[in-house]
Amino acid sequence: MSEAPLFVPVRKGRFTVSLRLFRTAAGRRTGVAFSSSLRLANALGTGQEWVRLSEPALRGMIQDLDVVGIVVDPAGTMIPSAAGAA
Repeated sequence: MSEAPLFVPVRKGRFTVSLRLFRTAAGRRTGVAFSSSLRLANALGTGQEWVRLSEPALRGMIQDLDVVGIVVDPAGTMIPSAAGAA
């Protein structure tokens, strides 16, 4: 049975596209993917670029990057607070 492609956040450069990696609460790097473009937009904003990849393709891309795994449809995201904010 074929797996549904995931929506994976990326950064687009002038000539490249790079996967966005995130950090767990413990500070370890992790891949993040979403089951729909709507879920991705709700978590990361409508301006976030993405590509569609199968889970095996995404795992293959991160296997040598010291990444702990892939989180699909994370429940929430944390935005770093501004320096000196109370």
